[in-house]
Amino acid sequence: MRTLGIFAPRGNEAFVRGTRIIARTSRGLEAGEVLCEATPAAIEQLQDPDNGQILRAMSGDDENEQFRIFGRRQEDYDLCDSQIKQSGLPMRLVDVERIFGGERIIVFYLAENRVDFRDLVKSLAGEFQTRIEMRQIGVRDEAKLLADFGDCGKPVCCNTHLSEMPPVSMKMAKLQKATLDPNKISGRCGRLKCCLRYEYDTYEEFQRELPPIGADVVTSKGRARVLAHEILAKQVLVSMEDNRRITIDASEILTVLARGGRGSGDRDGGDRDGGSRTDEHGPRRERESRPDDRQRGQARGRPEDRREPEPNSDSDNRENPSGNA
Repeated sequence: MRTLGIFAPRGNEAFVRGTRIIARTSRGLEAGEVLCEATPAAIEQLQDPDNGQILRAMSGDDENEQFRIFGRRQEDYDLCDSQIKQSGLPMRLVDVERIFGGERIIVFYLAENRVDFRDLVKSLAGEFQTRIEMRQIGVRDEAKLLADFGDCGKPVCCNTHLSEMPPVSMKMAKLQKATLDPNKISGRCGRLKCCLRYEYDTYEEFQRELPPIGADVVTSKGRARVLAHEILAKQVLVSMEDNRRITIDASEILTVLARGGRGSGDRDGGDRDGGSRTDEHGPRRERESRPDDRQRGQARGRPEDRREPEPNSDSDNRENPSGNA
């Protein structure tokens, strides 16, 4: 797996860009290539870079040794794969990397959960007679190890210049008006392409300079409403008062009257002063004054409608002085 790091030469040796070298890293003796001088600007681009020392420029014997290691790569892979199948562990072998100095062999694998591979390591160490390092990776790391070319025709970014995998979301594709077909915006790893993030910051910066869609604006050609954006061109599609649709530059917009194109009364669903609303007790009085409510109350028989006069009341005595029915 390719890594980037800061390596110091021995003594006053100078190495130019593209020089193939042998360096000592945290993993052991490895072959590498000089990219650039470790300036402060270059170091800022790296996150937790590896450190080491450049031992020498690659000689003819070093090149032959590296060629021999590459020639045994398939043999090493087949041996590890057979051992994994015999162990029955729930893991899939991705790649096997033999360090140039022979200090260790790194086995890259995919697995959904953690795997107890202690017995597997013992058997592999017996076969290779060196230290075995097991490294669980994700699908994007698998593409970084194995992928060659992307849909653009160039080598995949994760296997060339990317030192880390930046997070990519569907929001980035929508903002750049890329097709939302997963087959077209997915990389070799099956995830969203890393290149969707390259221009996302520029799109965001340019979008902030444009009025939002739906905003009422005053342009040099009259009043209009924003319908769409052409972000990179810094242009907007607007609908004029006579329903003409034209594309204008952002510089032609003089004033933004209403951001979003809706007033607060439209969002509230009625007049702010209460023209179409009722007060707190309005709905209750309305329910009490409905005719059907009165009819239902009479049909059920309200308590005050069923109340009978008391026999000794004054009204009964006035109607019946003698008290007889």
